[in-house]
Amino acid sequence: MSRGVPLGRRVVAEGVGTTLLLATVVGSGIMAERLSGGNVALALLANSLATGAGLVGLILTFGGVSGAHFNPAVTVAEASQGGVAWRDVGPYVAAQLFGAYAGVALAHAMFELPLFTTSTHVRSGFGQLAGELTATFGLVCVVRGCSRTRSSFTPFAVAAYITAAYWFTSSTSFANPAVTLARAASNTFAGIRPADAPGFIAAQALGATGATLMFGWLLPSAPAAVGGAETAGPGHDEENAA
Repeated sequence: MSRGVPLGRRVVAEGVGTTLLLATVVGSGIMAERLSGGNVALALLANSLATGAGLVGLILTFGGVSGAHFNPAVTVAEASQGGVAWRDVGPYVAAQLFGAYAGVALAHAMFELPLFTTSTHVRSGFGQLAGELTATFGLVCVVRGCSRTRSSFTPFAVAAYITAAYWFTSSTSFANPAVTLARAASNTFAGIRPADAPGFIAAQALGATGATLMFGWLLPSAPAAVGGAETAGPGHDEENAA
């Protein structure tokens, strides 16, 4: 993110970016389900491609302001390595959570659904949790590694990984606590039953911790904190996103 950007502007960028991310995830899921004629594979393909494309645009747009984390797991990982000031983590996460729910409400409004509905989409079991751990571990690896060695490619790397993880993980890769909580309020293709959300978040925390520790060893030198402070997936500049 651009050094010296006031915290208020960075927080707004995180909130708006997360809103648009959730609108993309949930909205494309609704559209895909309506147009796929019951073909779940086709719906998932459309949902994943729209999400990946949206991520590229959003990270490129907001990366230079806030780092374009859009994800509490990424924010905490960055803070632990000196990429963000710990005092900025609370405002970032609050903006991400607010933006996530706002994005769900926006998607529902566009498709003339109630703003919030409790999801009944069951996502439970060891396989699903292993999928979430893997998805989040991989996402944080991409953010930490690519932003430090191939910073200009980070938006594309993050989007490519998330698109792939929709397909190779059993959970379809939430990889984001704010996204998980908000999608529990959407009884649509992208939803998750509220009872299953805590397990997903715990798996995400484990995955993010493992990736952060590994890259703290692989690439030990941390960037200077921004504004005395912190990136969705992905601060110290537009290099970190997600």
